[in-house]
Amino acid sequence: MSETVVSITNANIYQGQSLVLGDVNVKVSKGEFVYLVGKTGTGKSSLLKTLYGELPLSEGEATVVGHKIQGITWKEIPFLRRDLGVVFQDFQLLTDRNVIENLRFVLMATGWKDKAMMDAKIEDVLDKVGLKSKGFKMPFEISGGEQQRVEIARAMLNSPKLILADEPTGNLDPETSDEIMQLLFSIVKEYGSTIIMATHDYIVINKFPARILRTEGGKVYDSARQEIR
Repeated sequence: MSETVVSITNANIYQGQSLVLGDVNVKVSKGEFVYLVGKTGTGKSSLLKTLYGELPLSEGEATVVGHKIQGITWKEIPFLRRDLGVVFQDFQLLTDRNVIENLRFVLMATGWKDKAMMDAKIEDVLDKVGLKSKGFKMPFEISGGEQQRVEIARAMLNSPKLILADEPTGNLDPETSDEIMQLLFSIVKEYGSTIIMATHDYIVINKFPARILRTEGGKVYDSARQEIR
């Protein structure tokens, strides 16, 4: 049996006092690529934020890469996030330092100390995303697609079992979107990572089909269980 990376059971997800998603039951296994779709305001972002500890889970149970999410404390959240990679739509790179220094900053923030090991890891992830020659460039000197590749490299630094990607193609042209999607699928295939990707882009979904979770009417529908309409 394949390893379960995300398990959500009978969970109710709130934004403040408002119930956004009710009775959520989802399991995602190692090496799966899963889309998370839904109209704005249907709970897509709330579900992602619950997975990385941004929103508290008080009702139901959830385990993400071996960490219990219900009742997780602020002290425990950094340990959860060390085992996750998160890719955002808007590139969130530090603009005052080059690509290598952006990646080194993350490693130091997550407890790495040995400079040679850090340098080797940075070279490794830049190689994986096809940016080995761009390490000394500043963010403004590289294209939007290359900045998104740096984001993905950053998400891979701690060899996470799970990468959460929030609209990673949202600011990219169609050709660059295709390149990013091919990269994400290759990460799943070659490294056995699991990726959950939130998106509005049905052109991408049709071109790169995979399992779909859809938020609608306060529920999560799962194409793997034929509950999707």
